[in-house]
Amino acid sequence: MKHIVPEQKRIFLPIANSDQVFPVGRVYCVGRNYAEHSKEMGDDPERDPPFFFAKDASSVVPVGFSEQANISYPMSTAQFEYEVELVVAIGEGGANLTMKQAENAVLGYAVGLDMTRRDLQAQAKKKGRPWEVGKSFDESAPVSPIVLKNDLLSERVSKGEIGLKVNGELKQISRVSNLTWSIEEVICKLSEVFELRAGDLIMTGTPENVGSVVVGDEMFAWVEHLGEIKVCVID
Repeated sequence: MKHIVPEQKRIFLPIANSDQVFPVGRVYCVGRNYAEHSKEMGDDPERDPPFFFAKDASSVVPVGFSEQANISYPMSTAQFEYEVELVVAIGEGGANLTMKQAENAVLGYAVGLDMTRRDLQAQAKKKGRPWEVGKSFDESAPVSPIVLKNDLLSERVSKGEIGLKVNGELKQISRVSNLTWSIEEVICKLSEVFELRAGDLIMTGTPENVGSVVVGDEMFAWVEHLGEIKVCVID
């Protein structure tokens, strides 16, 4: 079988301390899963059911723990914003998962950035349109290597610190325990509307104090017990 056009590049994330890789399938994101971020976005922080949107797998940029990744300032925006997030890698799929099945579905964890064209997202929201134009674009999801799960790591990550600095200045700081919906609850709810597959990524939400970056800015993002990534915005 011959392709009529070149096949699009597949994205793979390395597994930390391993020669194995994780082939990225779909990328799901959870909207406003920290109460304080929900407030700053103008929403009621009460525990409403989580809502989801997606990024294309091609938006993922692998970033090594000891490396710097460069991402280009995207077209058509004047408000390019960062959101640090805990990323969950799915190793077992399924639909309508129980909490135990959701726990078992997790292969590992990573540090990620949900980069956003906030002005385009705001325009779409105002008109009741989908968010893809603000969320799903090239290089909008830098993600670290995946750290494989074990019971101790899962417990530590669920309570660990999550944060981001821009040019050395602290911008976002919180704890994963402040998630409105836990990792397992998010997976359960997501599996009620999509049958999950091995290879899916879930970006679990960002804390408060999101903000803009410009060309030349350096972002340093971390989740305690996983590691840190450095991402620079270039022209």
